[in-house]
Amino acid sequence: MNRLLPSPPLSVAVFVLWLLLVGDFSPGQLALAAVMALLLPLLAGLLQPERAHFGRTRTILVLSRRVLWDMLLSNIEVARRILGPERALTPGFIWVPLDLQNIHGITALASIITLTPGTLSAELTEDRRHLLVHAFNLKDADATVAEIKARYEAPLKEIFP
Repeated sequence: MNRLLPSPPLSVAVFVLWLLLVGDFSPGQLALAAVMALLLPLLAGLLQPERAHFGRTRTILVLSRRVLWDMLLSNIEVARRILGPERALTPGFIWVPLDLQNIHGITALASIITLTPGTLSAELTEDRRHLLVHAFNLKDADATVAEIKARYEAPLKEIFP
């Protein structure tokens, strides 16, 4: 089964995303989505030097809820800051030291940071030890780094051991 379907979550995502992109649920599109859902993960597996291995999958639900909540709050905060006086904004870059070693966990962390309004992952060092983050409103760099590490990196370390 692993040979035909190396990554069931990726296959499901490809299937659903294709149908959402084309907006057509005809038999031909369903068949095309199924073929792509089988073939693309196989092709992606050839390009991927490291396989993802999940640790505590229950933590995925906790982290997902946290990220969605943070996205909602960040949207409100960014809107409030944009509508306020420009001099109140303090954008800046910070380097976040990473304890995560798994490239999939690092990618998830960078994605979460970028998805959360007001922050953006800008660069990963070659040794994968530091992530450069741009913050729309950076008041306390140390507090922001601590928050990223506690809220996102710590659960990702459990998910991607």
